[in-house]
Amino acid sequence: MSNYWEIIEKAYTNYANYFWKSIVQPIFNGDLNYFYYLIIVSLLVWLLEMYKPWRKDQKVIRKDFWLDAFYMFFNFFIVNLLFFIALSEVTSVLLKDTFTYLGVQETTLLDLSGWHWCWQLLLYFILADFIQWSVHNALHRIPWLWRFHKVHHSVKQMGFAAHFRFHFMENVFYKSTLYIFLSLVFGFKLEYAFIIYAISILIGHLNHANVGWDYGLFRYILNNPKMHIWHHSKALPETHQKGMNFGISLSIWDYIFKTDYVPYDGANIELGFENDEDYPEKFVKQLIAPFQRKKKTV
Repeated sequence: MSNYWEIIEKAYTNYANYFWKSIVQPIFNGDLNYFYYLIIVSLLVWLLEMYKPWRKDQKVIRKDFWLDAFYMFFNFFIVNLLFFIALSEVTSVLLKDTFTYLGVQETTLLDLSGWHWCWQLLLYFILADFIQWSVHNALHRIPWLWRFHKVHHSVKQMGFAAHFRFHFMENVFYKSTLYIFLSLVFGFKLEYAFIIYAISILIGHLNHANVGWDYGLFRYILNNPKMHIWHHSKALPETHQKGMNFGISLSIWDYIFKTDYVPYDGANIELGFENDEDYPEKFVKQLIAPFQRKKKTV
């Protein structure tokens, strides 16, 4: 059996070194530098917001802009540094050790490693998006999961940085599910996850940006700002009381499963959720809120 403390120590050391190297060396080993990639993508989408804003009366430095900017770096880097990479490494090894102990030598149920990399990448993108659509749907329908997802829906003015305003526990919900299905079931290579993640960051930034795009006929395939704004609507229609437009990168799942809802141009609809005026506005209080019990009313 593996020495888990050594795995944790190595995971922390490796990621700390990687994080520092990302900052001081914009290009290293020919790999994508996620630190500067996030900065560049964010600046480009922000410039798009300035050049052609959808909500013209919304300020460039909108309400909670700096809170969302901090969330971006907290969720993208600091959470990984603090615990998520170590947790992922230990979970991966623990699962493999468990399978070995049970006498299961092959943990991949359907090995696609022999496919051409283009087809693997495309299938990975489609499957990963459907899995995330399913998790996102669950975040709205299961009460204890919704408590964590409320952080994301506390946004009152939409902009690109709102993409990364989410509770760090969502990383656990999404990534553990992705790992179980895509690595253990289908045996996809880890580098495909990095590529798809980079693409999803760009699409996610655009979906939350103050730009009035819907991509024309491609709106039935790709998620877009005019569709996603309705996902954040405070007022929910009778037909979608648990939410709508759950797509991450693709919108097609919402059209297939009838969770789509774009009644009109929603540029100026009110965002949030019921009783959000009582929801914490500060970072630390938002992180603590899902773990706090509701006060009973007499």
